[in-house]
Amino acid sequence: MPAFAQPPRISSARRQRGAALIVAMVFLILLAMLAVTSMRTSLLEEKMVGGLRNQHLATLGAESALRAAEFRLWSASNSAAPVVCGQAALGGCYAFVPGTPNATVLNFVNAGGWVTAGATTYASADLTALSGSLQTAALADNPVFIVEDLGVEMPPGLGPAHESGATGMNGGGPRTTDKHLYRITARSRGGNPNAVRVLQSTFAAKSN
Repeated sequence: MPAFAQPPRISSARRQRGAALIVAMVFLILLAMLAVTSMRTSLLEEKMVGGLRNQHLATLGAESALRAAEFRLWSASNSAAPVVCGQAALGGCYAFVPGTPNATVLNFVNAGGWVTAGATTYASADLTALSGSLQTAALADNPVFIVEDLGVEMPPGLGPAHESGATGMNGGGPRTTDKHLYRITARSRGGNPNAVRVLQSTFAAKSN
């Protein structure tokens, strides 16, 4: 009887090499997925940090505008001329009338985006063109502010009279106070135009 040829046998070594290839490919895929996830997380964290930085710059810009407006009010109150809205010392100042809000003021205070109509620019320095070590602190726009004259400062319910003190009775009986309250609203952008901060303060200054 003729002998039949035996079929070739696949060695166990070859089978092991094939399994190792599959396992290696699975690990490579997992590593690639981990790398992509890490990159996405890093990019997200970078965007979050950048957003916080821009908001911080916008807050600093608005704070600077508030202090500048307060200084202008204080400086004007030390001069011989009274502090009156509309004069050169108080450009962008509006008289507050209860029950009759000013449309320009309302828009400046409540608008969600960037608004400059009717406002005064804080211009002690061009904060959009900083250079050198300050370049990273540059703003997208210079901060702006408006001032509202809220009227005479006096204690509640006392009419034309008020307590004694620096602006109170001065040997001549009750009189109206010579200080007005001013509400200052400031707006500023950060390094990115999408970051906007709106801050307010109340400041008393001599008016007459």
